[in-house]
Amino acid sequence: MTGHRPLRVAMVVGEESGDQLGARLMAALRRLSDRPIEFFGVGGDRMAAEGLVSLFPLHDIAVMGFGPVVKRLPLIQLRTAETAGAVIAGRPDVLVIVDSPDFTHRVARDVRAALPGLPVVDYVCPSVWAWRPNRARRMAAYIDHVLTLLPFEPAVLARLKGPEATYVGHPLIDRPELLTPAPGERPPIGGAEPPTLLVLPGSRSGEIDRMLALYGRVLDALSARGLAFRPVLPAVDRLRERIERETAGWAARPRIVTGEAEKWAAFRTAHAALATSGTVTLELALAGVPSVIAYARDPLFRLVSEIARRIPGLVNITMFGLANIILGDKASPEFLDPDLAPERLADALAPLLADTPARAAQLAAFSRLRQMMALPDGRPAAETAAEVVLRLAGR
Repeated sequence: MTGHRPLRVAMVVGEESGDQLGARLMAALRRLSDRPIEFFGVGGDRMAAEGLVSLFPLHDIAVMGFGPVVKRLPLIQLRTAETAGAVIAGRPDVLVIVDSPDFTHRVARDVRAALPGLPVVDYVCPSVWAWRPNRARRMAAYIDHVLTLLPFEPAVLARLKGPEATYVGHPLIDRPELLTPAPGERPPIGGAEPPTLLVLPGSRSGEIDRMLALYGRVLDALSARGLAFRPVLPAVDRLRERIERETAGWAARPRIVTGEAEKWAAFRTAHAALATSGTVTLELALAGVPSVIAYARDPLFRLVSEIARRIPGLVNITMFGLANIILGDKASPEFLDPDLAPERLADALAPLLADTPARAAQLAAFSRLRQMMALPDGRPAAETAAEVVLRLAGR
């Protein structure tokens, strides 16, 4: 009987962040489905813990940056063909691709050519709202539905003639306990203790190369003004020794913390942040931490970016902080190279270390952000996503 036949779900991710989303979706699908589910495809350790046996190790394709991708290109091409072939042979009820469009969309195109009737769901919308908007229309040929993490993305895809889309919520809104301070956990600003300043240069070696020394000069500038603050720098384990060494001479030497638990604890106790652009800027906003955002591009990326901006219609954003983009307002000041003078960053950061109108304005904007990102029914993001997948798969 059809009702008892297992639901076959092919899942394909391309990097660790997708593995996290994929694992939560797998768990939610099992909770909500009235049929047993068989998963197969490509995933990492978290999806393996949910029962997926990956076709190959995720690190085969999880590479970042132009140079590393070029070096790994033959293997990536091989893995793309292997993945598409396995999905086609496996005849699933639905294919879910998660983020990493350079890999997952190639797989989806190949699968659609062989199995035109198979529903294909894309979990995480490519940033067509930021650059290369013509991708949206092309996606409609091989993707049936997009599950978006940002509330404005369904309207953007509709305007660009892309696939149908549903805002399913960002994973960060599922775990408010990580970001919301417990009573007394974040001391009031202006109290007996100096404010805590988060220093977030990034988690990749290249970001540390470009941002860490700059942030040291910003903190030196704040200290030279006589401002009291306690800097805390969350770091990944593999970079801790390097960061300790390179921050040893700072006028305000940061306390370095590692591990997820200590990172989130630092967010809940912090009063302000100096942050490198990325998902962390959204984390800070949801945690209610007023921030200054900075980004220094590597030389090749900077050259390509400047060329792209001169091509009409290719780049469509004037802000790069994720919370700012969602709000449609530059609530947190942004600084992009070459406009990264330490004194200018210090000028923007200093008012956030006291009870000032600049600080209050960011906090009010972050309150609006939380309302914009909340799901109407208060349901977990993964379950909202799972409902769409089950509907397209015929449950």
